[in-house]
Amino acid sequence: MTRPTDELVTELTLVQRACALRPWIAERAEQAIALRRVPDETMRDFEASGLHLAVVPKRYGGYGLNPRVIFDMQLELGRACPSSAWVFGVLSVHTWQLALFPVETQDEVWGQGRHPWIASSYMPVGKVRAVDGGFRISGRWSFSSGCDHSEWIMLGSFAPVAEGAPPDMRTFLLPRSDFRIVDTWYVTGLRGSGSKDIVVEDAFVPNRRTHKFSDGFRGDSPGNEVNPDAPYRFPFGQIHTRCVSTPALGAAFGALEHFAQQHGDDPTAARLVEDCAATLDREVWVLQRNFAEMSAHLTAGTPIPVARRAHFRYDAAAAVTAALGVVDKLAEAHGRVAIFERDPINRFFQDAHAIRAHHANQVEKPAANLGGIQFGHKNADFFI
Repeated sequence: MTRPTDELVTELTLVQRACALRPWIAERAEQAIALRRVPDETMRDFEASGLHLAVVPKRYGGYGLNPRVIFDMQLELGRACPSSAWVFGVLSVHTWQLALFPVETQDEVWGQGRHPWIASSYMPVGKVRAVDGGFRISGRWSFSSGCDHSEWIMLGSFAPVAEGAPPDMRTFLLPRSDFRIVDTWYVTGLRGSGSKDIVVEDAFVPNRRTHKFSDGFRGDSPGNEVNPDAPYRFPFGQIHTRCVSTPALGAAFGALEHFAQQHGDDPTAARLVEDCAATLDREVWVLQRNFAEMSAHLTAGTPIPVARRAHFRYDAAAAVTAALGVVDKLAEAHGRVAIFERDPINRFFQDAHAIRAHHANQVEKPAANLGGIQFGHKNADFFI
């Protein structure tokens, strides 16, 4: 498809473009499952529509928009194919995070007008040793969504620190030549996400290609020297957790739309449809309210209270629990046809359960942390 004119691109513009892609993405949903990754045509559609430029800084040819647009687009794309929405959102968040790296690293990746996709695996499982000018890193990371489409990768690990110093978890950015993909992605849900393993063998990573999680927590990173505006000041944890929770709502809306089409003449089903729609609308409203509150603080230059951040973290995970409840009710009411692999509700059901399995979407930990804060204890969650 031909990329639309990019004059006066707004968040609404990109959400409308995402909506326009839904029919094609839905047509390719079964192909994504068969390939066990997002089809190349879908990735090209994201690029041709300019969706991948949403949070790229304007100085590099992007739109520099508030990162909430990522989640608004994910919500729409998830109605068609949760795997495609998942990959688009996760890779887009890496684009946003790249703007937090030192400007030399941004130039390296985005120089000459290029905007490559960047995959990740943030689990801190690698081995890192300090060397002159940077680090050498080795290890094997799992669950790297969209890695087949990515020229770069962000890997989580702990940098060495002096005895008694606090842990220094970082994101290490590596080019495609420094890692290999191991195909382990044989799963029942989110099959189209291609979340395979990544292996790195003694690769050198210069200091400028690392980003401290503590900087992302404070909203004060090296990249903020050239990207000082509010869109690049959000706490990293708030952005990361939203990109892995929002697709569950998209899946639930997709299941609801299909269920309504199939059972529109059943008055009992009509009541269920309305109850489920109300549940999902409430969850979307809560998440949008939370992001608006964070945006207001960042625009005003005031800190986001830790207690509120913990609440936002909880709400993101709780939204997945609510979405899963909706999908389960719809699958049960859909009856015997819901067990067939090619039935759309079965696909939404499998994907929603896979999304719930992500560590960030386990509601128990953020619930305990939020409750502890309300009882006067210190925050214990680094991803708020």
